[in-house]
Amino acid sequence: MPPRRRLDPTQRRAELVAVGAELFAARPYDEVLMEEVAARAGVSRALLYKHFPSKRDLFEAVYRKAAEVLLVETEFDSTTPVIEQVAAGLDTHFDYFVANRNTVLAANRTLAGDPVIQAVINEELAALRQRIINASGLSPDSLGLVSAALAGWLVFVRVVCVEWLVHQAFSRDELRQMCVGALLGALSGATDLSDPR
Repeated sequence: MPPRRRLDPTQRRAELVAVGAELFAARPYDEVLMEEVAARAGVSRALLYKHFPSKRDLFEAVYRKAAEVLLVETEFDSTTPVIEQVAAGLDTHFDYFVANRNTVLAANRTLAGDPVIQAVINEELAALRQRIINASGLSPDSLGLVSAALAGWLVFVRVVCVEWLVHQAFSRDELRQMCVGALLGALSGATDLSDPR
C-alpha cells in the first residue's frame, strides 16, 4: 500500500479514477474489489466510498473520463475529408478498446442494462453524431435522414466492436473497413463524406 498523501478533493478523485481505470482494464468488472482500489490508492475504504458510494459509481467516472478523452482525441478539422477523419476516429477508439477490453465489455455487457452507464455511452455517441453532421456540410433537407442513419451506424459500430473484442473472428483492418463501408452505404445519396468540408 502506498503511503498516504494529502490531496485536495479534485486531485483525490482523479487519482481514484486513474486507479479504477487500471483495475477495470486489467480484470472483468466482477473481479474488481473496492477494497483493492482503496489499497492501491493509499486511502481508507471510507474515503473511497465518500467519493464513490459504489463500484458502479466508480466505473461510471472511469468510463465518463474515457469518453471525454476520446472525444478530445477525435476532434474534426475542416481541412481533411470527413471520411478520413471518421476512419482515424475509429482507429482511436479501437486503440482504446484493445487497451481496455475488460472496461469496454463491462460497459456493453455486464452493465448493459444500467441506465447511468448507458447514458454515458449515449452522450458520447450523440456528440460523435453531431460532429459528423457538422463536418459534412449538410443541407437542411437531408439533415433528418443523415442524423437517423448516423444514429443507426453508431449502434452498429458499437455492436460489431464488442463482437470483435469477444470473438476476434476478424482482423482490425476488416473491422475498420466494415465500419467505414457501412457508413458510406448508409449515407449514399444523402451526402458525400469523401469531400473535404
